Amino acid sequence: MRKIGFRSQRTIAGAAEVKGIGFLTGALVRLRFLPAPPSTGIVFVRTDLRPAIHIAACVENVTGTHRRTTLGNPPHQVGLVEHILAALAGLRIDNCFVELDAPEPPGVDGSAQPFVDVLIDAGAKPQACRRAIYGVDEKIVVQHKGASLALHPHGGPELKVSYFLDYGLTSPIGRQLHTEPVTPETFLNRLADSRTFLLESEAVEMQRQGYGSRTTTADLLVFGRRGPINNRLRYADEPARHKILDLIGDLSLFPHDIYGHLVAYRSGHPLNIELVRRLEHQLVLENGCPAKAVAA
Repeated sequence: MRKIGFRSQRTIAGAAEVKGIGFLTGALVRLRFLPAPPSTGIVFVRTDLRPAIHIAACVENVTGTHRRTTLGNPPHQVGLVEHILAALAGLRIDNCFVELDAPEPPGVDGSAQPFVDVLIDAGAKPQACRRAIYGVDEKIVVQHKGASLALHPHGGPELKVSYFLDYGLTSPIGRQLHTEPVTPETFLNRLADSRTFLLESEAVEMQRQGYGSRTTTADLLVFGRRGPINNRLRYADEPARHKILDLIGDLSLFPHDIYGHLVAYRSGHPLNIELVRRLEHQLVLENGCPAKAVAA
């Protein structure tokens, strides 16, 4: 890996708030975005605990990747953080406190759009410290059981993501490929409103386990044999776009910007997090500096 540039760190100019029902707990959740000093990073604050617990959004704090990304250990943890992290990373908000009074954020419509909307209203403020931008000279690949995630060198000054979604020939979700250069503009206009999705059988199993007691098929994309139940797609390839959204959120746990071409095949949170760990290891190995140093 090599450092190829810098940009100014950013925080939000004022507070922003979102309320809604948590997908997992069914509880009414209040979330507040608050400005943070330079080099703070993203820090979740559980205000329902006494004293309030601060959980930094870094790969060292990842404790779960099954169907969602979870930070911290019970009871001091927060799950389903990927949509929050994607909203902040997509808008290039580097430093922010995220207060919430539950172990998960509001589910809203299963996308990052409601979080993006309030963050845009709050505005962004540049900060004096810089954030480093890294690229790779050689391909870095992580893979497991037929799924893969590869970061390739890329000539352009950007991160480009390609996601190939393939649930098999008998799945109600057809094969999809979506490629997107990731900028604040493309994130806002082409990715932020893509919603989380699951198969009907998965939804039934999650409710059997006690999750999603107040979540209906109209609240997110649940695919039955003939497509979404009680819902309509926003894009023909909305599931593939949402996979890219999740990837952006998980990749933000690496505390520097990454440029390159990220190619994903059937990957999810486990491989996303594994790639972040590989990037941190590579950075220390080749540059002799800790990846967690946010300031340049």
